[in-house]
Amino acid sequence: MSADLRFAKYRLPSGLGLHVAEQGPEDGRAVLMLHGYSDSWVSYSRILPLLPTDWHVIMPDQRGHGDSDRPMDGYAPADLAGDAIQLMDLLGIAEAALVGHSMGSFIARTVAAQAPERVERLVLVGSAATARNAVTQDLLREVEALDDPVGGDFVRAFQASTIHRPVPAAFFERVVAESLKLPARVWQAALSALLAADPAPDLARIRCPVLILGGDQDGVFSQEEQKHLATRIPGAILKISPEIGHDPQWEAPDEVALDLHAFLQGPND
Repeated sequence: MSADLRFAKYRLPSGLGLHVAEQGPEDGRAVLMLHGYSDSWVSYSRILPLLPTDWHVIMPDQRGHGDSDRPMDGYAPADLAGDAIQLMDLLGIAEAALVGHSMGSFIARTVAAQAPERVERLVLVGSAATARNAVTQDLLREVEALDDPVGGDFVRAFQASTIHRPVPAAFFERVVAESLKLPARVWQAALSALLAADPAPDLARIRCPVLILGGDQDGVFSQEEQKHLATRIPGAILKISPEIGHDPQWEAPDEVALDLHAFLQGPND
């Protein structure tokens, strides 16, 4: 883990408190990373030591997740995208590259649609054109039955189901511990709002260069769904890696770090 990693709790103009992990100089290249469903900044911890030291990497725990505030409502992608834009405002970041994993990819796309002038490049990891499919609808039925406290067996099984290539045991247990911070109502509100959202208008408004990273063993979004997403975003670059599941940045951090570096440092087309 980078010695430069630092943490703060930022109070947004809306009043929401966001716990944020940051790495790199504040005047460096701004890279905002948005984690997936039930995760936190820890989702990106395996790639942090591999990123350029002059990037200003910002990783908020999105509302309801990690150590951020857990309001009773406001879990639609548009709400979480609004949080990200307010955080950029608060940090004085006019424009950033956005990286989003799974749920975070839908939030990142919404930011790019709501405020295209704020997003210079977009990386979507473990994504699809729509979050709604048979896998996520089955998950929603499980989640709707949850009560507090949410059981460790459920969380461990959920996170294990997203991985194809093994990850370090200590890292996996940390991921599980982060997911256990969510009360049942956040599990329910975040997923139901994500599945209810219509992503089509957002996809049509994306204008920046886009890289889509996925795995051919993704158990949430199939290769076909990932390829379909690429057809919906003009000019998008699609890379599907062999023997990787839904979490490329967990399963192949070296490869993802190289992909991010090449794409974010590349020329603007």
